[in-house]
Amino acid sequence: MPRFVRWYGSGPLHLLVLIASFALTGYAMVRLFDVQPLEAALWFVGAALLHDLILLPLYSLADLSALSVLRHRTADGPTVPWIDHLRVPAFLSGLLLLVWFPLILRLASPYPGATGLSDDVYLGRWLAITGVLFAASAIAFALRLRRARRADRAAQTPPVPGHGTTP
Repeated sequence: MPRFVRWYGSGPLHLLVLIASFALTGYAMVRLFDVQPLEAALWFVGAALLHDLILLPLYSLADLSALSVLRHRTADGPTVPWIDHLRVPAFLSGLLLLVWFPLILRLASPYPGATGLSDDVYLGRWLAITGVLFAASAIAFALRLRRARRADRAAQTPPVPGHGTTP
């Protein structure tokens, strides 16, 4: 087993899950290309181009901007990594927007008849979900910061003589 881990870099369960995920992806691609080969190929190429040429530079610039704006704070207390508390809700909100943008931006005409909902509800719900994601992330950050400050105070407090020692 150590020889396999040294050769592969992880355990056999990781390799098994990776092979299963590739098999599932291959099966889905074969099924998709059997039904609509040209549309599927255009979708994959378009998604790759959209991501690599437009989305990646945009969210990299947004991340660097957030880091540069908020980096210049003074560290008067314990520091807790904060950037992931901004990245995770922004990523999830952006992913929801990417998946549901036709409904959020009222660009999809056949969907209201299929879902029974009007176009008016999607923007408000997406904004509410985004607000909840950022609020939950802020609460998690505040709790981590509070825990770090308590640990910092406990580490700086000198022990009282006679307490906690046995004669």
